[in-house]
Amino acid sequence: MLRAGATAPPFELDDVSGGKRTLPEILARGPVLLVFYKISCPVCQLTLPFLDRIGMGTLQVIAISQDDERGTARFQNTYGVTLTTLLDRERDDYPASNAFGIAHVPSIFLVEQDGVISMAVEGFVKRELESIASRAGVPVFRPEEHVPEWKAG
Repeated sequence: MLRAGATAPPFELDDVSGGKRTLPEILARGPVLLVFYKISCPVCQLTLPFLDRIGMGTLQVIAISQDDERGTARFQNTYGVTLTTLLDRERDDYPASNAFGIAHVPSIFLVEQDGVISMAVEGFVKRELESIASRAGVPVFRPEEHVPEWKAG
C-alpha cells in the first residue's frame, strides 16, 4: 500500500451518478480524502458513515467502491452514505485499488492538492479520523457514541 510521501497515481473511474471522474480533476478543487471499501466489509460499514460526516466539512471526501453499481447503491442507502462515490470494479481489474496497492479495506488516503499522499490508513483508527475531521472543521464522533479506538481492515 502506498504510504505518506508517495505521489498518488492518477485514475479515471465511473461515478455512481453516471459520469467519470479523474484524480487530477478532483485535486483541481483541493485536497481529497479517498476511501477504498467493499460493501461486505464490516469495518467499512463502521467507517463510511463517520467519513460521511467528515464530508460535510471543508475537505473533499470521495468513496471508492470495489463493488458494482447495484450493491454500492444498497450500501449507501443502508448506511446513509451520501459521499461522492466512484466505482473501482472487479470487471475492470480494480485499476485504482491496484495502483494504490490496496490489500485491505477500508484504506484511506489524504491526498494534498499537489498529488502527494500526506496520510495513509488501513482499517479504522479513531485518532486518525479525529485528525482528519479537525482539518475538515467538523466533529466526527458524538459524545454519546461508543467508538472503538481501532479495528483492523
